[in-house]
Amino acid sequence: MKVVYLPLDERPCNLKYPQQLAAMTDLELHVPGMKLLGAKKKPANVEGIQNWLMHEAKDANYLILSLDMLVYGGIIPSRLHYLTKEECIKRLDVIKVLKRQNQELKIYAFNLIMRVPGYNSSDEEPDYYEFYGERISNYGKLMDKKSRGELTDSDAHLLQLLTEEIPQDVIDDFIGRRKVNAFTNEYAIDLADQGLIDFLIIPLDDNAEYGFSSQEQSNLLCKVEKMNLWDQAAIYPGADEIGCTLLAKVFCDARQYTPALFLRYSSTKGPFIIPKYEDRSLQESIKSHITAMGGVIADQSADADAILFTHSPAISQSGVAEPFLAFGERHRSYFSEINYREFVQALKYYLGNNKVVGLADVATCNGSDQTLMFMLKKQGLLEKLDAYAGWNTSGNTLGTVIAHTIIESYYNQRSEENRQRRRKSREFYYSRLVEDWGYQTIARKAVANNDVPRFGGTYFDISSHLEEIQGIIAKYLEAFIEENLAGLKEGKIELTHVYSPWKRMFEVGFVLNFAFIKE
Repeated sequence: MKVVYLPLDERPCNLKYPQQLAAMTDLELHVPGMKLLGAKKKPANVEGIQNWLMHEAKDANYLILSLDMLVYGGIIPSRLHYLTKEECIKRLDVIKVLKRQNQELKIYAFNLIMRVPGYNSSDEEPDYYEFYGERISNYGKLMDKKSRGELTDSDAHLLQLLTEEIPQDVIDDFIGRRKVNAFTNEYAIDLADQGLIDFLIIPLDDNAEYGFSSQEQSNLLCKVEKMNLWDQAAIYPGADEIGCTLLAKVFCDARQYTPALFLRYSSTKGPFIIPKYEDRSLQESIKSHITAMGGVIADQSADADAILFTHSPAISQSGVAEPFLAFGERHRSYFSEINYREFVQALKYYLGNNKVVGLADVATCNGSDQTLMFMLKKQGLLEKLDAYAGWNTSGNTLGTVIAHTIIESYYNQRSEENRQRRRKSREFYYSRLVEDWGYQTIARKAVANNDVPRFGGTYFDISSHLEEIQGIIAKYLEAFIEENLAGLKEGKIELTHVYSPWKRMFEVGFVLNFAFIKE
């Protein structure tokens, strides 16, 4: 089963994670070489990618296609380009050629609704966002409230101030690009209506209840409803996990498998909270992730193929804690509305009853909740879990861990299991622990605070002493493994090639090899 995959960008979360998932299946995943892909703000070789797609897709069964990469050259270039609508159409029409040359090809595509960060930084945005980012975000929220007739007098006053403070050429540039990107999403829906895109996900990248993204989402949903495409198009919060999501969808489709997942929360309020950087309740997002992959939510655990344990906050949005925040400094709901003991006790019970268990750690944002992880370690449960994720946003975590859980649930029921497949699955699982817990929660803040400044670097730029800082990160991760994962009974972890993909502190890359202890 040949699957061609064009990622959102060249970072491990987009390029490597889906490859690791595919390696634990019989899917044959083909990805472009790094030379074709871009480098953060540098766009990919779009013409080269088109030629690569023509060659690879002619005998493929599936194509997982990032339209942001196909049209703009990647996620960051999608926020910086000066393409016209006509140029976007020309690049999108490559899809028509691919379908003509291989009529059996199934195309699962995705294209983001461009984010609007609520802070000043030009690290991933245009240069002017360093000075006007927060004001542009607030301007968009107030314009959205105005369009809904919800603007208060104080809102109207603030909107007037922002209109005067933000230069007109800045607003024109930002909104002009958004209009082109929104058009690309509308055209993608048209392609789905024509049967050229078999399934389309339009993820909301770092969104909120009000703003430019919310307005665009409403327009796109109305178009989907008008064309009766609810079964072919999905719009929900997410971004860097969609490659994993669609890989799982391909797997389920190819295997004619409809996984049933039972949901279990650490907080009674968990299903109803709105995660940071998102616009809807956690439960609604989980529904979107599972159904996008071809699964359903089970009514009872006994009937489920797997259990998704969701470690959820009991507070929404800004109340959600960052992982490095001391437990005593968190919102009071972490003390009274999250039952760590019951959650771990239930998890242990299901693991003891041969249930496939995936753990979505979203109680904290941008890393693992150490309170939970230390409990799991103490109970000896770390090497018994089948899947785990706790990185970046709630949506990033959910898409990653649900995809892995679904794949494991399939093989758990069948005689197709083999040691090599299982080894690849464990490699991905332990990679998540090392990255989400070891790096995002522990090493990242420590190195950013203690080491980066003495080299004259910043959180968003460590290029001047890249080798030295990467070496320090490697030592932190090796120490983490020695402290938390060295005593594994099932096998041994080896970590090599630790690097910073975008020469900043936000993400990390590495190679993790896992070997079973010989029986």
